[in-house]
Amino acid sequence: MGSRRHTLLAAVAALLSTLSFTSATPKQPNVIFILMDDMGYSDVSCYGATKVQTPNIDRMAEEGLKFTDFHTGASICSPSRAAFLTGSYPQRNGLYMGINPKREAHWFLGLNPDEVTIAEQFKKKGYTTAMVGKWHLGMQEKFLYWHQGFDHYYGAPENMGHSQVFLDGRDVVYQQTPLDKLNTLYTERMVKHIHDFKDQPFFIYFAHNYPHTPYKVGKKFKGSSKDGVRGDIIQEADWGIGQILKALDETGILENTLVIFTSDNGPTSRKYSQPYSGTKYTTLEGGHRVPFILYWKGTIQPAVTDVPAIAMDLFPTLSVMIGEPLPSDRKYDGVSLTPVFNGGDIARSKDAPFYYYNCENLQAVRVGDWKMYLPRTKEQMPWWDLKAGKSKPLTQPTLYNIKTDVAEKHDVAAQHPERVAEMTKLAQATREKLGEFGERGSEQRPTGTLFPEVPILSNQDQDWDKLTDAEKGRGKSEFKGAHSSKSKKKK
Repeated sequence: MGSRRHTLLAAVAALLSTLSFTSATPKQPNVIFILMDDMGYSDVSCYGATKVQTPNIDRMAEEGLKFTDFHTGASICSPSRAAFLTGSYPQRNGLYMGINPKREAHWFLGLNPDEVTIAEQFKKKGYTTAMVGKWHLGMQEKFLYWHQGFDHYYGAPENMGHSQVFLDGRDVVYQQTPLDKLNTLYTERMVKHIHDFKDQPFFIYFAHNYPHTPYKVGKKFKGSSKDGVRGDIIQEADWGIGQILKALDETGILENTLVIFTSDNGPTSRKYSQPYSGTKYTTLEGGHRVPFILYWKGTIQPAVTDVPAIAMDLFPTLSVMIGEPLPSDRKYDGVSLTPVFNGGDIARSKDAPFYYYNCENLQAVRVGDWKMYLPRTKEQMPWWDLKAGKSKPLTQPTLYNIKTDVAEKHDVAAQHPERVAEMTKLAQATREKLGEFGERGSEQRPTGTLFPEVPILSNQDQDWDKLTDAEKGRGKSEFKGAHSSKSKKKK
């Protein structure tokens, strides 16, 4: 942990950098936030992929700011997205479980409408806001994007393993998304938005469904990579990003647009998270560490940075950029990255802790180059972690130096008992604030729910199934098995 003096100096430096940054860009900048789904650290060529070619993503990395130490707020979809949009750990904003409309325990839950999203920050400054792609934060009307700051919506909003409905606004375009046309559909809509919005400030959240399964590649890209269909669709997605950059250039707004590229969590196979161990679902580095690129031609100086950054930094970064204060009635877990745009220091020490929660279970703590896994029981672990079969209960803390041991293979807890003790104290203090399995934290905000009287439980098999029908109440009696839209299909 840095000293108070260091923190104060960093804060002053960040403020000065922000003032300089703002004065240099009087026109409100546009922002396009591209969030891939299940894309790992080494899934694109600028981060080490050898079987796919991603020239447009590589261009953004070469001409922009490429982060090598960026972590998502969770290792599965829903909580990770909630962290990006709200600037808070999922445990703080209440959306720490995976939302599934086909799961009796969770169909009536979603991101609390009282949460303030990035889109709502942009709306306060008069921006046009749009979302293209996957929402996955609750499909009941109360939890939809319309109530979280977005003017426009287009895409497949759910995990397509749950539902493949495709919407344009509130209208159903396809009951079954044509997966081989998905990249094209998204690219065309993104280009249309850019041309439609070019004369006004805009924020577009482009949350791609790929390379999450199920997927199919378009005809033009079939067999184009050396990594099968998955590699083909990544190359097709890169083509789409190239079309987005081209549209920004053609409309004359490329130099007034920040393009952000990252992923919601790690991949399902470790071969796409190299050199790190682990995958989606886990707290190993491969589950949380993903590509992160900030591209703003002429404003962000090209660089590769090892400054540790996290998903929760996005909210304050974009708020500072557009001059919108953070809401004062809640706590945030990130800091602005704007000082890094020109080589400055952010207002957070490199030794500031990062907490790896897996649903309600705090599984690891990182301080600087040290990462410690906490003892955990099978009961504490979320169902997806157990189902993946890639994590096991722990009886003793394990400690790794992730700078010298990137694959987390050599436990050195026995050699550093004082560090283990220090990090254990940090973990306990955080559990008191953000909770643990079966324990509410003092700083947790409420989960969005249709039925306040029904228990909110993270594990269906372990917890929900043990409740009586009376305890499940409307969660059970009004459950229909899947989300069904009342909109009519377009002709």
